[in-house]
Amino acid sequence: MITLKSSDNEIFEVEKVVAIESQKIKQMIEDDWTKTTIPLSDIPSKILVKVIEYCKKHVESSKAGVANKDVEDDLKSFDAHFLKVHDTTLFHLVFAANYLNIKSLLDLTLKQAAEILRRRRLEEFREIYEHLE
Repeated sequence: MITLKSSDNEIFEVEKVVAIESQKIKQMIEDDWTKTTIPLSDIPSKILVKVIEYCKKHVESSKAGVANKDVEDDLKSFDAHFLKVHDTTLFHLVFAANYLNIKSLLDLTLKQAAEILRRRRLEEFREIYEHLE
């Protein structure tokens, strides 16, 4: 198990196979951070919970085999449901995916963010961005 600490000091015990979905955490493990808690000072617990949920599901699906049509459909359904969050949460997920270097999550959230921004006026985007700071 790997211990992660969010920016608001919440502790999460995560299976190593789930944690290394993040290239940043994988590198930290390789650098022997496993003896201590890995601080994720840029990610609040609310967002880290979502990131862990995403990584767990994707690890489970990869174990089941991506060639399996039912598994693939289940994962697509999960991803679609996963993206049904408030715009501010979505943008926090984009930042977290980028910070943690989780390519599949970054691709998923950026695609959704681009769709949201395409439908918005500049003033609406500014409002969203102000709530991120």
